Amino acid sequence: MVIKQLSVSLDNVPGSLSTISELLGREGVNIRAISVADTSDISTVRFVVDDPEKAKNILTGNGHSPKETEVLAVEAPDHPGGMNAVLKPLKAAGINVHYLYPHLGRIDNNAIVILGVDKTEQAEKVLAQNWVKTLGREVYNV
Repeated sequence: MVIKQLSVSLDNVPGSLSTISELLGREGVNIRAISVADTSDISTVRFVVDDPEKAKNILTGNGHSPKETEVLAVEAPDHPGGMNAVLKPLKAAGINVHYLYPHLGRIDNNAIVILGVDKTEQAEKVLAQNWVKTLGREVYNV
């Protein structure tokens, strides 16, 4: 099951990320997972929220150009080496992980990780074959 991730590019100046958080929070949108990667001039913010369509409309209405991407949310065992339960099957299948970042919630004492991969449908099948649970819309409210 894929979920929706939004991403925006922000000028790398004080307050840019705070503005996004304020816009979404004021309208009742909760950020469930977030990643920020920066260069000297621009930051790329990737996030999963509890209401992707509403967030997209809010951001667009406030002059941002959010990009919507399908990503995977998976349960990862929370112990040393546990992440390899997710990564090793993808490696064996030749699936490239472009990025990953943690979700702020947990399920059954497991961590939740957001994955951006080059072959999303194939990755979902490979993970299921290796007993890695992929989460759907429920991840928006964990």
